Formats: sequence, structure tokens, C-alpha cells
Amino acid sequence: MFVEEKTSLAVEIESLVKKYGNDRSALLTILHEIQKQHRYISDYAQQEIARHLNIHPVEVYSVISFYAFLNSEPKGRNIVRICRTVSCEMKGKEALEKAIERELGIRIGETTKDKKFTVEYANCLGLCDVAPAMSINDRVYTRLTPEKAVQLLNEVK
Repeated sequence: MFVEEKTSLAVEIESLVKKYGNDRSALLTILHEIQKQHRYISDYAQQEIARHLNIHPVEVYSVISFYAFLNSEPKGRNIVRICRTVSCEMKGKEALEKAIERELGIRIGETTKDKKFTVEYANCLGLCDVAPAMSINDRVYTRLTPEKAVQLLNEVK
């Protein structure tokens, strides 16, 4: 008799399904929990979540790809998001962006070799009145100058 051995990720997903339920309404919460624990949601995790919620894996992926805070690929330990609205553009986003790229030695959309930082755009952080803005992980910073952005990065390093 063949006994399937469960991976720790499968056990983790199973426990999340028990905690949050096994219907479609639990999907976002489960994805958020996996993201928080592993910093991304692997293909395997997507398959397991879909199986437990009895939905197609494409539905799981479509939710992940819709929300900027969910990732299907590994990212750095610290996610830097630069707001790219017109307001931020007019208040110096380009200089901010160049200073961040120079400081970390990567371009927007890349991850540092040591996996400490990933830098990406955010379509809107909702802070147009205090632009330019960026976030590092769950903290948002406003009225930034290139110097202040570099200082914040160094504090996180």
C-alpha cells in the first residue's frame, strides 16, 4: 500500500484551510498567510490551495497576479515600492528612483544578489498630497528626497 508523504508546505496549507475554510472566500486570506511566511507563493502552493478550495489553479494565479502585494516568484527580504503616479512624477520620483537604483546597484524590477532588496513600482500608494512616496515592506514614507530614501535603505540594511 502506497502512503503519500505530505510536505511541510502541504501540511501548512491544510492547516490554513481548516482555520479559514475551504471555499473561495478564504483564498485571499490563505494566499496572504503563505506570502507572509514564505515571501512568495510557489507553483506547488498554488496547486495545493486550488485543490483544497476546489477551484482551478488559474483562479489562484489570477488573484496573485492581480494584487501587487502577492508574488509568484521569490523576491528580496525587503520590498521597496516606488509610487509612479503623476503626482509623484511631478514631485521628483525620477531622482528618487535613480538614487535607489544607485544605492542598491539594481534597476527597478530586480532583486539584489544577496536577496535583501527587491525594487518595484507601485501604481499608486494613495498619497498624492505628500508625494513623492515609497514603501519598504509595510511602512510608507512620504515627501521623500533622494537623500532621505538612501538613508531609509541604509537603516533597513
